[in-house]
Amino acid sequence: MHRALPRLLAAKTYFALRSAFCGIQGENMKKSKKTDTITTYLGPDAAIEGTIEFTGIIQLDGKVNGKIRSNGGTVIVGEKAILHADVHVGVAIIMGELTGTVYASDKITLKPPARVVGDIQAPEISIEERVVFNGNCVMETQTKTSIKAPETQKKVSPPQVVSK
Repeated sequence: MHRALPRLLAAKTYFALRSAFCGIQGENMKKSKKTDTITTYLGPDAAIEGTIEFTGIIQLDGKVNGKIRSNGGTVIVGEKAILHADVHVGVAIIMGELTGTVYASDKITLKPPARVVGDIQAPEISIEERVVFNGNCVMETQTKTSIKAPETQKKVSPPQVVSK
């Protein structure tokens, strides 16, 4: 056997193990970001009033009153969370209490013991057993027929007859 072969095999094994444990992929050893880890966390003793804007994955276990926004991010509403919010995200996983409107560009999942009062909209929606949901559900991407807040109706005066 050639002397360089064991070293070559050892190097390939090393790189394979390193990529498996360090999240490094490919021959050129480029670092990759993990997309399945929580990047932001709001604990059960915290409360926020206002707008939360984030990237990545946020888990909310506290109280939020306001708006939650992300361009493609994931919000996880924990079992102890209480939200009064309008949510616009990529993915919403709800296990807590939410009152408001939820729009997800990818998916909404309601898991027990979730309690949702309000409208939800996403191309893919999953509502598991033992979830309380009171509202409207639309399974499509956001378009002109999207769920909107009721608007006040304008009074239109009847057509007038003009005589000559």
